Amino acid sequence: MSHPDRLVHIPRGVPRLVAASLTAAVFLTGCAGTASRTTGGEAAPVSVATQGAAEDAREPGVPVDPTRRPVDQNPTVDTREDNLSTIALDVDTGSFTRTRAQLNAGMRPTPAEVRTEEFVNYLNQGYRPPADGLGVQVDGTAVPWLEAPDKRVIRVGVQSAVVDQASRPRAHLTFVIDVSGSMQGADKLDLVKTSLNQLVGSLRPDDTVAIVVYSNNTRVVLEPTEVRRANRITGVIDDLDTEGSTNAEAGLKLGYESALKHRRDGDLNRVVLLSDGVANVGNTGPEAILDTIGKATQQKIDLVTVGFGLGSYNDELMEQLADKGNGFHAYVDNENEARRIFTQNLTGTLVVTARDAKAQIEFDPDQVATYRLLGYENREVADEDFRNDQVDGGELGAGHSATALYEVTLRPGAVPTRPLAVATVRYLHPDNREAVERRAELMGFAMAPSPEQANPFLAASISAAALSEEFRGGPWSEHRTHPQIAVDAAAAARRTDDQSVRELAEVADLATRV
Repeated sequence: MSHPDRLVHIPRGVPRLVAASLTAAVFLTGCAGTASRTTGGEAAPVSVATQGAAEDAREPGVPVDPTRRPVDQNPTVDTREDNLSTIALDVDTGSFTRTRAQLNAGMRPTPAEVRTEEFVNYLNQGYRPPADGLGVQVDGTAVPWLEAPDKRVIRVGVQSAVVDQASRPRAHLTFVIDVSGSMQGADKLDLVKTSLNQLVGSLRPDDTVAIVVYSNNTRVVLEPTEVRRANRITGVIDDLDTEGSTNAEAGLKLGYESALKHRRDGDLNRVVLLSDGVANVGNTGPEAILDTIGKATQQKIDLVTVGFGLGSYNDELMEQLADKGNGFHAYVDNENEARRIFTQNLTGTLVVTARDAKAQIEFDPDQVATYRLLGYENREVADEDFRNDQVDGGELGAGHSATALYEVTLRPGAVPTRPLAVATVRYLHPDNREAVERRAELMGFAMAPSPEQANPFLAASISAAALSEEFRGGPWSEHRTHPQIAVDAAAAARRTDDQSVRELAEVADLATRV
């Protein structure tokens, strides 16, 4: 089962570099003020401000409301026709924190920016990490409020091994920072500075930091500098100021060139883009940056994108660029989130434990009648490409987890001796690119009778997905209101005593009042 990417259709089997180039081309074109959407083989320009808005007939002069954009929803699938679901794993979380920022500003989130898997993946899941690589587990529960006794929700959890930071290779981080006029403000450049200063304090003395700034005057303001010279690094950070207009093409190009120039075999290399997503491409076109991105991905220089600020932030482009740059996308809305992203997620996941990771779930058609994947609409992979290692998957850093939820309908008469679902994760070893597969099974009798009696993190995940479905107008929105979701999330927070679940409960409660 597969769906086209939301931004640009990339046929299955297209090599990674071509896919990265196609998506980056959309990013760079989008930064200029328009993006292209593939329709029947023709590239149709779409304004970034209304990118992806409905193409329905409208009265002349009636503006497009971007919140009315049709939202992709995965279909319910009959297992007699297709009993396999295959996805590229994703660890992005930006959709959840951006939604939180919008709610705190008294705004309802734009449905097209709400991605269910990012709501779920924001949560700690309590998975036990494997000794190496990736581990997989499956559990499930009945959900009485779905109002059908044969309905279940299944959680497929993938957890990467934890790596001792003291023993990891040296890290080289190149920050590409938007300092254009649009970045002025406490929630933008000021928060960037706070984030980077927190990061410096969490790195090892032999790690290096380089800083590239871009506006209409793109330049290197800090050559790679060891963190043992922290005063030098923080001094440059504190001196950052907004100026001029934006040239994202030049900034990314210079950032990658700097990272490639100082790359050392065996060390860890990242380019980190910090931006509000408002940009133009300058005058030279995208060819040079596409070539540079291609070289960088080949040489294991991964891209992380971190968004700041509300307004005209281009969420989809930042998310897709990170996906194709073999990294992850996050969004920082306050100092606590800055601390979580820059002192835990970024530093803790510098070591990539799995590349091109995919998960395939096989449902037993004799026990499962239908299934629906919640989220991952732009991360699905053709079933036959699960073991095609030329087809891009997702990268997981040390300590990362990825979770997929399925709503399933059971058939009468479970088979107690046979699993109703088998989850297999396949990934490439980050060094020798040898393929590794691991699997887990779920027996029908092992499922809980309700979320209240299920694993508390599974219950929290169901609340996160329900909140997302309510914002997106998904099928679960017919069964669960915001006040009910807030009660569910608060109960899960009490059971887990976990900070991320408490934050989910706070956002669910906030949604009842906006």
